[in-house]
Amino acid sequence: MNNPYLEKYKEQQLRVCQLKQLSILEEIQRICQKHHIDYWLDGGTLLGAVRHGGFIPWDDDIDIAMRQEDMDRFISIAPAELREGLFLQTPQNVPQSKEPIVKVRDLNSFYVEGSDNFAADYQKGLYVDIFPMINYPSAPRKLVKHVTLGISKSYSILHKAHYYSLRSFAEFFWFGAKYLLCKFLWRIICAVRPMDAYISNILINNGYGIMHRQDSVFPLGTITFEGKTFRAPANPDAYLTEIYRNYLEIPPKEKQKIHSVFIMPELIHGQENIQD
Repeated sequence: MNNPYLEKYKEQQLRVCQLKQLSILEEIQRICQKHHIDYWLDGGTLLGAVRHGGFIPWDDDIDIAMRQEDMDRFISIAPAELREGLFLQTPQNVPQSKEPIVKVRDLNSFYVEGSDNFAADYQKGLYVDIFPMINYPSAPRKLVKHVTLGISKSYSILHKAHYYSLRSFAEFFWFGAKYLLCKFLWRIICAVRPMDAYISNILINNGYGIMHRQDSVFPLGTITFEGKTFRAPANPDAYLTEIYRNYLEIPPKEKQKIHSVFIMPELIHGQENIQD
């Protein structure tokens, strides 16, 4: 049920939220530049940079991508490098979140998504999403989409909260078998097809079967986002077309929705850091 007061409150908080997320992105960029780690703007953030010169006006998150090997380096380096008040969340150090995504979160904020589980003990501050990218085989796109959809959907169902029932029991075996079968098919495809032409998100995050040509990503270029310069794919047009098709088309008003359920950009006003 729509609450007009809550919607108005989120609209009032949105710009503060965006600017705080921008500061997280700048911190990530600082670390990446210092340690020669490649990253690039991804998804709606890249779309916003191209179409709006910054955030999509109703967007309340930031997406970036890294090659898997670069993300592994970032994960090993970032905890000691991030400024106080920021926290690196990974599927390994926070398995309670059930999200297979790396995030850099701001602890002095509160951000609620529809998928958040308040019974689970994990941070819920503003964040920047970091997606790991891996090489993909040169295979028919329909086949890739079929396999990645099977893997991502099965993974999602197997890792969501379950209640004891005959349905959940059946789902466990059905989607468990489907996950293993699709993974097996993927290994075969990767073994028999060249792996140097395409790159995309890890399989559990790629239900749409998106495949970017390597030469549309590398060598990385730069783009202006909110008046600042960040790394971007070599060919943003090809990259965004692969994700959104007609990405320059503005969606209708009813689809211009803030993603979050609730935003509080700052918990302790005027105080960035709190000592334990």
